[in-house]
Amino acid sequence: MILPTAAEEARFWAMLENAWAALGPGPNEVRRALAKRDTSVDAFEDAAELEEHLPTVLRALVSASAGLSAEELTALDRVAERKLYEIDRADVQEVTDGSDDGFLYARGFILVLGQEFYEAVARDPRVAVMDAECEAFCYFFARLHATRFGDHPETGSGISRESVSNPAGWPR
Repeated sequence: MILPTAAEEARFWAMLENAWAALGPGPNEVRRALAKRDTSVDAFEDAAELEEHLPTVLRALVSASAGLSAEELTALDRVAERKLYEIDRADVQEVTDGSDDGFLYARGFILVLGQEFYEAVARDPRVAVMDAECEAFCYFFARLHATRFGDHPETGSGISRESVSNPAGWPR
């Protein structure tokens, strides 16, 4: 089993932060507030506002990934896969709701918002938002790899990002 290195994780989070930074302070203030909000307050409108910015964020990530090698894209996909797997938990699904695919897309939203929001949800799933999704980010780096190099990367991680695949997150 191959795990992401600290440097690969740092690069992953930095790329996301840089993509969001290009949008200016407004969306970034909303992201920070979403991560730190009182969980008794509905955050649907904030999440919907951030969803509107996702195409721009994803385009920025495509640009930032333009010169990366197959190995570098595989490493980024490995980080995404691991992070999606780690929040593949019943307590997170309870807040986000959704079918297996819908829950995967909800985890994509959690991940694409960046490290601060991701870690807030991992600590306290009540920070997650119902009906907020980013399907495109779930396999983002794998699809970039396939587009540039003709095939999806083999991460060697031994895990799956698909919903209900993390046995630790779904106690029986």
